[in-house]
Amino acid sequence: MFISEAYAQAAGAPGGADMLTSFLPLVLIFVVFWFLMIRPQQKRMKEHRALVAALKKGDKVLTSGGILGLVTKAVEGENDVEVEIAANVRVRVVRTAVSEVLNRPGVAAKGGKADEKAKAVESKSGANDA
Repeated sequence: MFISEAYAQAAGAPGGADMLTSFLPLVLIFVVFWFLMIRPQQKRMKEHRALVAALKKGDKVLTSGGILGLVTKAVEGENDVEVEIAANVRVRVVRTAVSEVLNRPGVAAKGGKADEKAKAVESKSGANDA
């Protein structure tokens, strides 16, 4: 009726191979998570840091708040840039709030969206000048 003590002790003691087998799924999940989530995000962050560091006067930008404007003052080493959002309306924007640069080829996200946004900014700025 009772299980012998020797049998109970042998069943409870994990061996080296059993321990490796139990941790293998956790390791595989972490590896998949790394390649699908962490690594691409780090790449995007690196690209955004380079974009923000390269801001210069005359760049057409899109802020994370959805405001389109033209950089009128960008001093290297400062944490903010001055953006003109309408005729004689200038605001200071933290560099990290700039999500895209619309007029430089190869800098903005490749695809139709960035090109369409750049054309929209050009047409709006042309309409305001008249």
